[in-house]
Amino acid sequence: MKNDLALAALRLSGLFLAVGHGWGKVAALASGDADGFIQGVASLGFPAPGLFAWAAALGELAGGLLVFAGLGTRYAAALAGFTMFVAAFLRHKAHLHLLVKLGLMQAGEETLRGWGNPELAVIYLLVMISLVLTGPGRFALDRYIRPKGGR
Repeated sequence: MKNDLALAALRLSGLFLAVGHGWGKVAALASGDADGFIQGVASLGFPAPGLFAWAAALGELAGGLLVFAGLGTRYAAALAGFTMFVAAFLRHKAHLHLLVKLGLMQAGEETLRGWGNPELAVIYLLVMISLVLTGPGRFALDRYIRPKGGR
């Protein structure tokens, strides 16, 4: 029971991912006001940056909502987790931030500001990995769709 409550608490992060990050991106893309986001995706080297911008935004919005509801949780967490991996390591350079913090690499303030802060993306990534590995727990819609599927 405690583990199921803990997993439900972890799944709440999906709501914050969806509302706090995905919703704004999907709304901007739908209104045609996402040039900055699309340019950011293009700067990461993705082909068809408009398509990949939509994929990232929907990964955050739909993946986050499905994780929150506990519906297709492992797949939704994998989708959202992949999006967070790209955000943390390709966009925000989490690995390089770590090297700078450990004193193994030098980077100027302007470079660090340009990379942005990877912490939230890393935290979401770790939560999503945890849910892929554990499943959603007892308090999830998955339980009612596949009752014998367990956790």
